[in-house]
Amino acid sequence: MTPWEIQADEFSSCNCAYGCPCQFNALPTYGNCEALVGMQIKSGHFGDVKLDGLRVVAVFQWPGPIHEGAGKCFTIIDEQATEAQREALLTILGGGETEEGATIWNVFSATFDEVYDPAFEAIDLAIDVEARVGHVLVDGLIESHGQPIRNPVTGDEHRARINLPDGFEYTVAEMGASTFKATGPIPMSFEDRYAQFAHIHLGPNGTVKSEAA
Repeated sequence: MTPWEIQADEFSSCNCAYGCPCQFNALPTYGNCEALVGMQIKSGHFGDVKLDGLRVVAVFQWPGPIHEGAGKCFTIIDEQATEAQREALLTILGGGETEEGATIWNVFSATFDEVYDPAFEAIDLAIDVEARVGHVLVDGLIESHGQPIRNPVTGDEHRARINLPDGFEYTVAEMGASTFKATGPIPMSFEDRYAQFAHIHLGPNGTVKSEAA
């Protein structure tokens, strides 16, 4: 197995209500799952291939709960990535070179019926995990904005976190709200839905360290 490791900031959105029942092994809010994920790699490698500074966007869609399968996946890789970096990221994100069930990418890969050819584009991405704000923009394909959850009466920021000590994606994530849309092979559009912001640290055997401050 090729040794690899990724430390990154992640901003994820899905069509569920705040909190996302999937985080608690419950069924999705509206019966199906549609999600958009942006990731800024702070440091990483796949064997001898360095992955520092690269960005990735992934769009997912399942007609029901994720574990029932029949999912679709479309990945966008930073246009600045070299051929070796592209192959490395696609291997990791496709669940390759990973212990079975150890990472979210490996688990998701077993649920896809259709994986579209990846795109290589300029990705405008900014994530502040602690502030619960972020955006992911890919011209003509992706627009996602995240912000803190607001108290419906006062408008004040409401802070909530999910702690998953044995999580296969993160150990602690900050909760937020998101508005996002995607065109391309998996179109979707949602307003005021679930968002999570997390520092992730993953390798072939699962979570190395992943905490929001």
